[in-house]
This record gives sequence, C-alpha cells and structure tokens, in this order.
Amino acid sequence: MDYKLQVVGVQPHLQMGSLQDQPIHEFDDHALFPLETDGQKTHSLNAVEPSATFAVGGSKILKNGVYRSIKTVVFSNKLNLLMPFGPLAILVHKLTGHNGWVFFLCLLGITPLAERLGYATEQLAFFTGPTVGGLLNATFGNATELIISIYALKDGMVRVVQLSLLGSILSNMLLVLGCAFLCGGLVFHGKEQVFDKATAVVNAGLLLMAVMGLLFPAVLHYTHTEVHFGKSELALSRFSSCIMLVAYAAYLVFQLKSQRDSYVRINEEVSENRENVDNDNNNDEAPEISKWESLIWLAIMTAWISILSEYLVDAIKGASDAYDIPIAFISVILLPIVGNAAEHASAIMFAMKDKLDISLGVAIGSSTQISMFGIPVSVVIGWMMGREMDLNFQLFETATLFITVIVVAFFLQEGTSNYFKGLMLILCYLIVAASFFVHEDPPSPDDNQPGT
Repeated sequence: MDYKLQVVGVQPHLQMGSLQDQPIHEFDDHALFPLETDGQKTHSLNAVEPSATFAVGGSKILKNGVYRSIKTVVFSNKLNLLMPFGPLAILVHKLTGHNGWVFFLCLLGITPLAERLGYATEQLAFFTGPTVGGLLNATFGNATELIISIYALKDGMVRVVQLSLLGSILSNMLLVLGCAFLCGGLVFHGKEQVFDKATAVVNAGLLLMAVMGLLFPAVLHYTHTEVHFGKSELALSRFSSCIMLVAYAAYLVFQLKSQRDSYVRINEEVSENRENVDNDNNNDEAPEISKWESLIWLAIMTAWISILSEYLVDAIKGASDAYDIPIAFISVILLPIVGNAAEHASAIMFAMKDKLDISLGVAIGSSTQISMFGIPVSVVIGWMMGREMDLNFQLFETATLFITVIVVAFFLQEGTSNYFKGLMLILCYLIVAASFFVHEDPPSPDDNQPGT
C-alpha cells in the first residue's frame, strides 16, 4: 500500500516529462498496476492535482497583480520620492512636537498623494464613461483641498478654510496658467498658441458668478445694512452656496451632454491620447490599472491624505509662530502648493505639446471647481457641523479675487497665448503673494472656538 502511494506521487512527474514525445496510451502499456487500479489512480490525481495547481497559480497571480499595481502607482512617478516625508512628519510629531517641521514635512508628504489621487481618478474614469467620469473629477479633482478644509472646520479654523480655498483659485489662475503659457510660448516661440475661446468664456462666466457670490456677503457686512445683525450675512451665504451648487450641476450637465464635443476635457484627453497611439505606437489611452485597483487606491490615498491633513491643520498655528509667517500667507500661498502640484505639472506638460485646450481645462477648470463646488460645499459642511462658515472672505481677499478674475479674463479673450502673457500672469501672482505676506488677517471669533 505504501509502495502504491509512492508510485502515485511519482507518476505525474513521469507523465510531464514524456507527454510531449509519446501518446498517453503508451503509458498504459508500461503501467505497474492493473487498468482498473490505474483508472482509480488517475481519477484521484485529477481530483487533487488541479486544486493544488489552482491554489499555487492563484496565489502567484495575486502576488504578481499586487506587485504590478504597486509598481505602476507608486514607483512610476519621481514625485513619489516625497512619500516617505508623510510618515516622517508623524514620527517628528510624536518625538519632538515641533510644529514647524511637522507642517512642512506634511506639505511634502501630501504633495505626491494629491497627484496620485488625481491619477487614480483618471484611471477610474476609463471604466465609468464621460458623465460619471466628469462627476468623479469634480469630486476628487480637488479632494485634497476639501479634506484639509473639513479638518480645519472641525477645529473651528474658518479663516484657514476660506483662505486656503481662495489660494487654490489664485494659484490655478495665475501661477499654473502662467507657467503653462510661459513654457508653451518658449517651446513654440515662433508662433502664437491658440485655444478654444468658448471654453474660456464659459469658465470665466462661472468665476465671475463665484465672485458675485462672495462679494455680496462682504458688502452686506461692511455697509452694516443687515436686517438681522450677524444672521443675515450667514443666511445669505448658505442660500448663495446652494444656488452656486445648482449652477455647477447645471454646468456639468451642459458640459457633458449638450456640448460634449466642445467642452468635455475627458473626451479631449482620450482623443489626444488616441492620437499619440497612432503616431507613437503606444497605448496611453488604455487604463494602466483595473477598476477595482483604482477604487482601492482611491480609498488608500484618501485615507492617507486625511491622516496627514489632520497633522497639517494642527501644526499651522505653531508653524506660523515658529517661523514668524502670517497664517494668511501660509493658507493662501503654501497650502495650495499641495493640492495644485498635479495640475501644475499637467498644465505645463500639455502646453509644451501645443495642447493648450487641455492646459486651460486643467488650470481654469480646477479654479471653477473650487469656486463653484469646493467653497459652497465647505459652507454646507460647516452648516452641518454647526460652524458659521460663510462667503464673507473679507474685503481684501474678495477684492484680490475680483481683480484676478478680471485680469485672467482679459488675457483669455483673444484665444491666443505666448510666453509674455505667461510671464505677466506669474508676476501678478508674485504681487499677490507679497501682498498676503504683509497682510495681517483680522482676528475672528470663530478661530478661537475649540475643536469638537
């Protein structure tokens, strides 16, 4: 019996080594056991061998899939070299509690996570179609700013929320778009680059509507003409936020349905990628990771950004005191660097390939998302949290946004760009940055509220 089991264990190796040279029936002639016993043996092998092979093969496939996914998402981008700064920030917080170091390490650690979050969203959009893909871009395109805003609202730092969202708009319109125009103009210095004016006009109109939503609560506050002092301004802000969200939803419908060929950035990117496939024989248009991998990476990146954002928000006040930097400058200039890293790189890359329509969609489209979606959502979330988050961004900040939108609208009205226009936008951003460096933000009672 023991000999029989031993031969059964050896027989598969004999068959594997000689199946290619001899038919199966030749093995029956040399069998050591009768035909019926060999049949029973074969049945036993067929029952055991496939399950063991499946278990080993399935485990190997799973390991290879995980390795490939990690390699694609984590090790394919040089910006991901900054990822270790996130755990380092938590370690520094636990060991030293130095808020200045924690703040800047969190900034560095969140930057690649924000870029990878956008990458996972784009990959998921391949499987959802343009409509759901547009909604995903609207939701996750500025998820980093929204996550930071939620944690700041939780700690009662209403002004940090207002200033960081304002800074993201200013950074996208002046710095990101300016760098795209400058780099594209230097590469194609012999000609003027052109883009679709229709897209620019629609986005400029939405930005002006956002300015109107921020302007009226500020005017109401500074003219002291509220019907109910301290309440009318907040009620107007919440009503205007709901209206802005409705307007943005209508814009998405218009963008994705009525004017799909003219305004859908996702379709435009896909068509550009398909063109690259035809010209360069690559497959950039195809998703690099699967749908479930995209969802898993979205969850991982969002959770990790949430953890670092909590440390980042807690360290803002300490960093301001440690380095003697105004909180307004930190919120308007430094924090947007985190959320806009992906947009900055993408806008420059597409502009240098003479694809200004995509660059414009990245820079101005992101500003539109924040102004018409991010800010109103923050007001609504603050409403649910019991925080008095309103649209009164104070006179200095509202005036800065209004002038910036007007300047950018003038630069876009011709539908052309060159390096000089890009340089002017960058210089305008430097003026804005210097203004907030010397600007002292008035104290707000909301900033002193304890976190809940």
